[in-house]
Amino acid sequence: MNPFVLLATAIICEVLGSSMLKVSNGFKKLLPSLGVVVGMGAAFYCLSLSLRTIPLGTAYAIWSGAGTALTALIGVIVYKESFNLKKGLGLVLIIGGVIIMRLAASGSH
Repeated sequence: MNPFVLLATAIICEVLGSSMLKVSNGFKKLLPSLGVVVGMGAAFYCLSLSLRTIPLGTAYAIWSGAGTALTALIGVIVYKESFNLKKGLGLVLIIGGVIIMRLAASGSH
């Protein structure tokens, strides 16, 4: 399987797992808590498979950056957390960094 498809799957699973943390109520609610465990487990599994081909620094930067940006957006959209210019600028910078890391990875093969 394409390592970047695996990395994208890892990102989606991590975002789903992180989003469930909010509703797990400190792991006191069973289904959201299972969502955290399954989401994070699948995320790390897919990330580990992507590392067969993608350099660690590149994969981790893309995974953590995209995961952070998407989780922040879910916080704003789903959980109605505040959004302001500073948060927006931070997200733009994270996304820019992810794009640059992806371009650096594609140039190294």
